[in-house]
Amino acid sequence: MRLSLLVSVLCLVAWVPISKAADSAVSLPQTFDLKAIDDYVAGQVKAKGFVGLSLAIMKDGKIVLAKGYGKSAIKNGTDVSSETLFGAGSVTKQFTCACIFLLAEDGKLSIHDKVAKYFPKLTKASDITLYDLMSHVSGYPDYYPLDFVDRRMAKSIALDKLIEEYAGGKLDFEPGTRWSYSNTGYIILGRVIEKVSGKPFEKFLEERILKTVGLEHSIHEPKPSTKGVSTGHTSFFLGEAEPAKPEAEGWIHAAGGLFTTPSDLVKWDLALMEGKVIKPESYQLMTTGRKLADGRVRNYGCGLGIAQRDGETIIQHSGAVSGFLAFNAMIPRTKSALVLMTNCDHLDAGSLNTELVSLLLKSHAETPEIPTVKGPKPKEAALEFFHQMQAGDIKRDALGEEFSIFMSPERVAEAKDRLKALGEPEKVEVDGVYERGGMEVAVIRFTFKGAKMKGSLYRTPDGKIQQFLLYRS
Repeated sequence: MRLSLLVSVLCLVAWVPISKAADSAVSLPQTFDLKAIDDYVAGQVKAKGFVGLSLAIMKDGKIVLAKGYGKSAIKNGTDVSSETLFGAGSVTKQFTCACIFLLAEDGKLSIHDKVAKYFPKLTKASDITLYDLMSHVSGYPDYYPLDFVDRRMAKSIALDKLIEEYAGGKLDFEPGTRWSYSNTGYIILGRVIEKVSGKPFEKFLEERILKTVGLEHSIHEPKPSTKGVSTGHTSFFLGEAEPAKPEAEGWIHAAGGLFTTPSDLVKWDLALMEGKVIKPESYQLMTTGRKLADGRVRNYGCGLGIAQRDGETIIQHSGAVSGFLAFNAMIPRTKSALVLMTNCDHLDAGSLNTELVSLLLKSHAETPEIPTVKGPKPKEAALEFFHQMQAGDIKRDALGEEFSIFMSPERVAEAKDRLKALGEPEKVEVDGVYERGGMEVAVIRFTFKGAKMKGSLYRTPDGKIQQFLLYRS
């Protein structure tokens, strides 16, 4: 809902209690190792003070991890399991769009229908289409742009009254000329689904998607007493976590009312990617960036954002309703997905989500084989050559021909005093090793008293140094 963008990073104040942070010594895994990921997430939940968190990872079309951490509530909460429900917030929007596409495929509406067909009295309703609403280019003001439940939302509201109030006045901009996230458009879409289908939105959603896809632990706007639903939490200016005040009836509906589990969401992701929900042409439009009137293209389709990262296309969206955060990312090429949900809206779950998505991407990355090199490991080889440079006496038989010529006696003599002044490094670390041109390439970090340097060490399999350059860092 109020989390308006699809990005995986949340700009929230992250409170990390010192006593808890000190308990976590688990480092972020460097590879896609499920046991290491499990341990890391458990450590983050403890260190950062999450009340509860749930995670599901799908790789190559199969769920490889589905687990809950922490509690469903601070008071009288149970252990979070893979079946504990969390608020999905704006992740709901992709379901709403799929409902619109299903009705279009049934021949009951067109995504290019004008809003005037269903709500003739709204501002510029004859100029705005359902597609404009789905892709956030309508110009209708967003009724939920803030990050707390204000006085309006503490009281229930009729859907049509909300629509009239926020889509019946002045537009933020001319339709199609700009992109601006608007929950208002999705309340209208929900009511269009109800008018066309003759059923409440939650009923249509349940019959056409939840049951069809087999999402057994998903429900739209459950009652507080519904079994298995976690409690949302927040805090005020670094205070202790406390139960969050939910939005009153009518304020989230088709814009963010779904409660579900990460396991159900990755099942949904797979069904969507495999064409089991909507037709290929609908999915194509749903996952294509919206073109504006001036020719610019925004990286947002219909209820879904599109990003390029590490050579992969990622289809993603985040969401938040009072007390909850949710992140859903899918990688169509590999039929992989990652969903993270938490019942704390005051902690930086976005950073954790970004780290885990990076590991999932890394698991499919094509990495050239790093050649085996004779001689010492990169750290020792770099430090030995650095000492030689400090002494002004390099072993040329250990250098490649071109590098030896490049390292002329004049250059070595010139660098000697500068490097000697640095003294012995306090720390030498290998920042990464990769392949280039058949060579082992190592990035070396040197820390001196009052200075930091980065070295690039290139070695061929015979152990000869083909390059070693030093840069200020």
